[in-house]
Amino acid sequence: MSPRRTHPADRSPHASLDHPRTRQAFRGAKLLVGSYAGLSLLTLVAIILLRKHHDIVTDAVRVRAGVVVATSLLMASFVTRAARGHSRSYLRLRLASGVMLVVIAAVIALPGAFPVWLKVEQGVCGVLLAGVVLIVNSKRVRSAFASR
Repeated sequence: MSPRRTHPADRSPHASLDHPRTRQAFRGAKLLVGSYAGLSLLTLVAIILLRKHHDIVTDAVRVRAGVVVATSLLMASFVTRAARGHSRSYLRLRLASGVMLVVIAAVIALPGAFPVWLKVEQGVCGVLLAGVVLIVNSKRVRSAFASR
């Protein structure tokens, strides 16, 4: 006898989140967000260590680093809670990752606003966040939260 197939509307709200591919997607998103947070924290440590070098650590660099660390830690919270089924955290993760990706593109594109080393670091952050954006906006992950 073959297993009974159920219509998506008949499934429990957590059925889609329990699917192996959905769990794998969230593992990937957690890894990317964790890498983003780790890189952001390392950058902040480097800024603290190089604080006397005003040519490479400007006020704009310090402010940007603080904002990036704060948002990366918030996103780590969002992805953890979203993986557990919290739809508001999922929405926040989608919004924050998309907005930060756009802001990173602007930081890289603005001539002279930031030193080259920070633009390179932000480029790496952008690649990590692009992965997050692709994962959390994928059909599989969106459908896991569609009925919530």
